[in-house]
Amino acid sequence: MAHVSAAERRPQLIKAAIDLMTREGVAAGSTRAIAAELGVAQATVHYTFGTKEDLYRAVMEQLTHDLITQVQAAAPSDGGFEESVASLAAALWKTLREQPTTHQLLTELSMFALRTPRLQEALQAHYGEVTASTTKLVTEAAERTGHPLAQPAENLARFFLAGFDGLSVQHLSLPDEEAERVGLQALVSAVVALAGGRLELVTVPVL
Repeated sequence: MAHVSAAERRPQLIKAAIDLMTREGVAAGSTRAIAAELGVAQATVHYTFGTKEDLYRAVMEQLTHDLITQVQAAAPSDGGFEESVASLAAALWKTLREQPTTHQLLTELSMFALRTPRLQEALQAHYGEVTASTTKLVTEAAERTGHPLAQPAENLARFFLAGFDGLSVQHLSLPDEEAERVGLQALVSAVVALAGGRLELVTVPVL
């Protein structure tokens, strides 16, 4: 059998891990099972990645990269600020509707990483990259449309992502098309209002 380099084997193992864990969940993603999914020896996984956590980190990076690439490709090049934010929200929601298992796997990996010290950095990198990408898109939309921001773009990005995460979990757990439509519209409206300084912030004692 011809030798396959670690560089060639790496994307194959990432895909095998994604395919397996998408079907059976993160708990099923042992190095033995992932190796069997691709039809290679278990030692190949460890040789290519070192540890299971390193492979999980690569899976999170790949899923994050794929989603960000899709949303960035849908970023509008014209229209007003409100329309731009709505278009970006619609693009992200489309990935959820068309690839629910991808979002579910990312959610499962994130929860797993919270209890896995070796994956803490990977989890922070995932959310950091998503936040940075969303911040960049908000900033570009504001600059392109000449729309002054009453809040830092990163605050707007984090607020939007927090709301979207909640809506996505609801969609995966208890889907309701009409409620989701209203919820997404309300989220976009709140982001636009916050960006324009039209949303009055109520003091919360616990903060």
